Amino acid sequence: MTFPVIGVVGGGQLARMMAPAAVALGFHLHVLAEAEDVSAVDAVAQSPVGDYQDLDTLRAFARGVDVLTFDHEHVPNEHLQTLIAEGVNVQPRPDALVNAQDKLVMRAAIEKLGLPNPLWAAVASVAEITAFGDSNGWPVVLKMPRGGYDGKGVKVLRSDAEAAGAADWFDAMSPLLAEEMVPFSRELSALVARTPSGEARAWPVAESIQVAGVCDEVIAPAPGLPASVAEQAQSAALRIASELGVTGVMAAELFETPGRGAGYLINELAMRPHNTGHWTMDGAVTGQFEQHLRAVLDLPLGSTAALGSIVVMKNFLGGSNQDLFSGYRAALAAEPTVKVHSYGKSVRPGRKIGHVNVIGSPDDDVAAVRARATTVANIIRDGQ
Repeated sequence: MTFPVIGVVGGGQLARMMAPAAVALGFHLHVLAEAEDVSAVDAVAQSPVGDYQDLDTLRAFARGVDVLTFDHEHVPNEHLQTLIAEGVNVQPRPDALVNAQDKLVMRAAIEKLGLPNPLWAAVASVAEITAFGDSNGWPVVLKMPRGGYDGKGVKVLRSDAEAAGAADWFDAMSPLLAEEMVPFSRELSALVARTPSGEARAWPVAESIQVAGVCDEVIAPAPGLPASVAEQAQSAALRIASELGVTGVMAAELFETPGRGAGYLINELAMRPHNTGHWTMDGAVTGQFEQHLRAVLDLPLGSTAALGSIVVMKNFLGGSNQDLFSGYRAALAAEPTVKVHSYGKSVRPGRKIGHVNVIGSPDDDVAAVRARATTVANIIRDGQ
């Protein structure tokens, strides 16, 4: 028996972080990279450059792989349907993936399942935005259903006058998604994995802290989260994965809403390893990247138990310092328990270029572990 070949479409940091897990298990990883300088190229020997929106390029890349999976959700759905018809094993399947590609499809699916949704509507004109705001209250959150990420493709409209200023969005895409502005206490992430044969596991629900629309920090398990809310959120994520036929890792991003309904609302879905799951790399028995590879190959899933009473993941974004390695000596000396993950990216202000994980001991409080993670991340970002 030969070890399987896993093809990953997209050469970003998620594909890069699949590489150590693949090597440890003996799998062969191939990556379809967007350019020669993307993150995964340095970590994966087989990283041809090609356009993932071109069907013939996808066909050529898929030849000889045992399963095709993704670093991002932007591959045209119709191309994936064609590949499946031609015998390619695509995981997750496009019928599931479309719920992460199109927020309108996702909202309708969540509603059909009877799970907690914000108030929402598909809107095709300024008049329909205004009608939604007048009926459900202002502000209104306007979203492009496809292509948005890290706060991009999102606009907050506080009045009908501001809605009129969003008219040009319909030139790019229509209909758009209008949602209520949810009064939430914090953001949460329910991360799960599922195999094609139906085995599924959930990690502890984590708290996700966003800064300027970008994930800045993750704390697992979410401190102070009522057990009933955590259980319902995990159950909802597992049900979504099962009902939609998701395979691999899926993150359900949530708003915590104390006193409203189940105590949470579903914000978005991602059907791949996710920034809010990076803590699992060092803080859980089975990290999300190993679990994703096991899942798409329909192998038994690993334990998702946390390895510490508290685990903190802290992203570091690009700043003025171009020489990240210059801070390593001071950063590693400052916190011997830290695990550093650098993405091999060129440094640009505001760009995600790496993260650190710190596992707390039973005697640590959350604030202390967060401070340790922040100290290390800041030293690397700023240099020493």
